Amino acid sequence: MKSSLPLDVTRRHFFAKSATGIGAAALGSLLGRDALAAGSFPNHAPKAKRVIYLYMAGGPSQFETFDDKPKLRELNGKPMPSSMTEGVKLAFLQYQALKCFGTDVGFKRCGRSGQLISDLLPSLQKVADELCVVRTLQTDQVNHDPAHTFMNTGFSIAGRPSMGSWLSYGLGSEAEDLPSFVVMRSGPLGQPIPTTAWHNGFLPGKHQGVEFYGSSQPLNYLKSPAGVAERSQKETIDSIQSLNQLYHQQVGDPEILTRINQYELAFQMQTSVPQLAEFSSETATTRDLYGVGEQPDGSFGSNCLMARRMAERGVRFIQLYHTGWDHHGGVVKGVTSRAKEVDQGAAALIQDLKQRGMLQDTLVIWGGEFGRTPMSQGGNGRDHHTKSGPLWMAGGGVNAGTSYGETDELGFTAARDPFHVHDFHATVLHLLGINHKKLTYRFKGFDFRLTNVHGHVIDSVLA
Repeated sequence: MKSSLPLDVTRRHFFAKSATGIGAAALGSLLGRDALAAGSFPNHAPKAKRVIYLYMAGGPSQFETFDDKPKLRELNGKPMPSSMTEGVKLAFLQYQALKCFGTDVGFKRCGRSGQLISDLLPSLQKVADELCVVRTLQTDQVNHDPAHTFMNTGFSIAGRPSMGSWLSYGLGSEAEDLPSFVVMRSGPLGQPIPTTAWHNGFLPGKHQGVEFYGSSQPLNYLKSPAGVAERSQKETIDSIQSLNQLYHQQVGDPEILTRINQYELAFQMQTSVPQLAEFSSETATTRDLYGVGEQPDGSFGSNCLMARRMAERGVRFIQLYHTGWDHHGGVVKGVTSRAKEVDQGAAALIQDLKQRGMLQDTLVIWGGEFGRTPMSQGGNGRDHHTKSGPLWMAGGGVNAGTSYGETDELGFTAARDPFHVHDFHATVLHLLGINHKKLTYRFKGFDFRLTNVHGHVIDSVLA
């Protein structure tokens, strides 16, 4: 019997066609999984729809911001009790005489809630009743790069998806003409922030954070070259999209679909982003609240106003990095400068969201990658510290006007209610309606999640 196969079907053709079929099957599986994720959440009624994360890069000192320690001031210059510090990993203070360092920065009890907040943060003192202040943030990493990675991804090794990417993957985007995850930076040059902090890891590329500049042109190449009409540009993009569709049918690479989506999004952003960065449409009262003019100026306050405008337009996760908090020397002077740069903008964001009825479903977070030691470094600085650090949350289902956790009398570690990074991630996901144990992605045979095999929702911070 003669074979029904055409004579020109060689072994090479057979394997090429088979590979395409296998690739298409794999692609279908991946696309189905992405669609399933977006359709499977939320698991329960969410309190928050979006997150604005004010990330103080470098590790802000809790002793000059949110954790007043009179006993530390009393023992200033005296040896730290060895029972506290023995066996604890420090970044730079190993094998040195560890002396107490009490700050001369004043604190006030603020609002009806009586929250203790530093006098370096007078604007945040006025919104104390909106804050849930955490004083016992704990992490596993004592150096900047792994600590940034751990705070953002739940792992200390680069390559895992960031929290913003997980939320984009699990909840999808409400914005049609802006990315679901946006990052902005401000502050002085200093300890660099690794871009892995907003990477998508093994999740599809469309979930990666997109960095915007704090200027009237937040992205490069928003304007078409001279002589290129919008219609001809759209025709060009449509042609490229058709070619990409043909290519992904052949090779089954899911990142080709990401490329297709991003081409279309980029085209839409040529209109949406310039409108986003036009502050002249805001009232003078609003601009004065943030301390900005009619155009973005790259300041933290300007980025906060941009964040509110993004939140209105459906961006799911907005992360504002402000650098310069790494004070190994001159900590009081340094925190005074950084606090002045962020205080007005952070408080304005809370006030602005509240008066627009958006604070109730927008989770605002403030904090860094770790805290600082109660021991002095060089006489007037503080080392990195994993055992206690400052963080606050507002809006989005948070128990406003409360404090969570208490450190010992010298502020070295949690005396009660530690708040580990994994607990932080689990709690944030919970506020957005996600069971942190169910938001998973299978990669190389393992079901990964943001909280790994750890994490507990901290009910006390929930409203």
